[in-house]
Amino acid sequence: MGVQGLGTLLEKHRNVYRDVQFRQSRLVIDGCNLIYLLYFDSGLDQNHGGEYAAFEALIEKFVKALRDCRITPYVVLDGGSDYTDKKLETVTERAKDRIIRTHEAAVEGSHKDILPQLVKVVFKQTLARLEVPVAKCYGEADQEIAALASEWQCPVLSKDSDFYIFDLPKPVGMLPLSDFQWEAVQGSGLQSYIPCKGYTTSSFCIVFQIQRQILPAFAALAGNDYVKLQRRESPIKWAQFAGPDSSWKSSRLEGLLCWLRRFNKPRDAFEAALGLMGELSEDKKKELMQGLHLGMEEYKIHPSSLKKFFIHGMVPPFPAVEEVAGCVPNWVRLPLTQARLTSDILDVLLLRRNSLNNPVEHSDKPSSNLTSQPLRQLMYGLLLGEGEEVMERDRDGLQIKFSPVKAVVPGTCQHLKLNSLDQAEPSLCLQVLLEALGVTEASLSNLPPLLRLPVAVTCYWLRCAQPRPDEALLKALLLGLSTGDALRQTAALQIPNQQCGKKLDVGVVHAINQWQSCLRVSIQLNQLLGFPLPEPPIARLFQGTLIHQLVHRMRSGAKIKPFPKKERSSARLYHTMQTVVHQFHTEEASAALEGHQRASAVAVVAAAPRRQPLDELTTNLQQLFLLYGDGDEEAATEACSTVKVQEDLHLNELVSVKTRYRAKERNNRCRNPELARKEECRGWDLL
Repeated sequence: MGVQGLGTLLEKHRNVYRDVQFRQSRLVIDGCNLIYLLYFDSGLDQNHGGEYAAFEALIEKFVKALRDCRITPYVVLDGGSDYTDKKLETVTERAKDRIIRTHEAAVEGSHKDILPQLVKVVFKQTLARLEVPVAKCYGEADQEIAALASEWQCPVLSKDSDFYIFDLPKPVGMLPLSDFQWEAVQGSGLQSYIPCKGYTTSSFCIVFQIQRQILPAFAALAGNDYVKLQRRESPIKWAQFAGPDSSWKSSRLEGLLCWLRRFNKPRDAFEAALGLMGELSEDKKKELMQGLHLGMEEYKIHPSSLKKFFIHGMVPPFPAVEEVAGCVPNWVRLPLTQARLTSDILDVLLLRRNSLNNPVEHSDKPSSNLTSQPLRQLMYGLLLGEGEEVMERDRDGLQIKFSPVKAVVPGTCQHLKLNSLDQAEPSLCLQVLLEALGVTEASLSNLPPLLRLPVAVTCYWLRCAQPRPDEALLKALLLGLSTGDALRQTAALQIPNQQCGKKLDVGVVHAINQWQSCLRVSIQLNQLLGFPLPEPPIARLFQGTLIHQLVHRMRSGAKIKPFPKKERSSARLYHTMQTVVHQFHTEEASAALEGHQRASAVAVVAAAPRRQPLDELTTNLQQLFLLYGDGDEEAATEACSTVKVQEDLHLNELVSVKTRYRAKERNNRCRNPELARKEECRGWDLL
């Protein structure tokens, strides 16, 4: 759906709008449109992995502005692809264009309107935390949004051109997002309002002098998902009917509207339009006429299936058509409508297809989605069963690529069936998830629950990413996870938001893309299994711009003091995560070593010079720190924390250097207490 160029046309004819002081009302919000408007129009960074904390803050401000004006929002999101595949051609063309733009953004450092991978997850998590009502449709949301607004007699907030065609309730109808000045709330108290523009179809028809019943026919003739008259071998040149004042950008639509003034009935307009196309066979005329009528039917408002969901929590009925009947278990419908399950599940179940997300990435790099493919294969196995195939749409260089991917059902999943997956034992679901990520429950036991999934994903990423991420990348990720406040971390390190520089480090971009892809699929898998692990709050744990700056500083040798003196809990958490990740890889390396010439390995170890055991060095270090710290309890705590870092990173060779440095530092602190106080305020250098 959508009338291409209609928004541009109405910018030229601003008299279709009227000024509105919007307050004290329900508001049905086109959620997907809102995501794009908030993220892109605010200038948030698109190329470095996402500014999720800033985006979360933006959503909070938006919701507060609505509530200050006594506006009750209801957010409606798109669901899966249409099972009839009527939009497949359009969606595929958009995907091809997106792949080109992701490469251009990576090369130029420019913004090409590419959403970072986890933006939609952050959007849903933030709205859930703010207790904003949200519903995800089974398919495209436009008709459900229009139906809900019609029954509640309230406006729709969107910028989708389809809402210029729906006959929405008066006196407002539609509030175009681009004119919704939510950041400029006027008045105070009960009189607070948001200045905006209102649109109705009546106003449109008056300005362009057409009958209201002709408006859906206008949209169908302008181009729809069933018939694209302008793409035929002999397209109708509507611009020939436009007046002399028409601009080249809108002359096609203005010409069509001028031509439609003579008609009162849609069928008469359709027959006349086919007559403009020259000689057509009867079969072709019938096909085109049917397509035009179907396109016009898209704008008919049906009873809302979401009204009872929002008010009473009743799950909307699933489309009762033969093609999809029985493909989706009943238990899936509620979490799907609550946006607690991804729409990808519907595409896999109904179409055996999954359209993968392509982030900003250089075309010379392989798709970052390859790293997470084994996780998706498990998800397909849970949905479809062993051996079934799903066609994945991804990129290969600058080309779009469709690849069949086998569903996999490991041994632990053999007794899990989709129809009863919601009743499976939580312990079994946890085992399935952790085995997929290659970690154990015991290894995560010392971590806070909200960090267990991101750390498990990090272990998986380190094992599967190509090329293997370096230590700087790992440290940067763990630092972000340990603070739990990405905005504060950015400020503490004096990193300016939206100022990462234009030239991208394509290697860092690729590595971060792989990690986000793994986390995104792991979140989906966790949702499908009934949340055996808590879903991590993305905006508070990961900030792509912050990771890029940290990696750059570490590689350039710059000194970083990430934890202020009062943030020792963050420092300890950082140490714990390092221990988990390094222990995981130590065990993995040990297991690999056992399979390769043990005798030779033992001989090499025996011939190596003997070193002082790490435990013994640790004890000596602690004693030295306590000696020079003069028994200070804080000094002892800091000493233990620093030693812990060295244990985690296995920096045996640097222990003696670190000891001399700390001893000198303690002496300096004793001689100059004011200098010591200032250094403590700046934070600990634990890296």
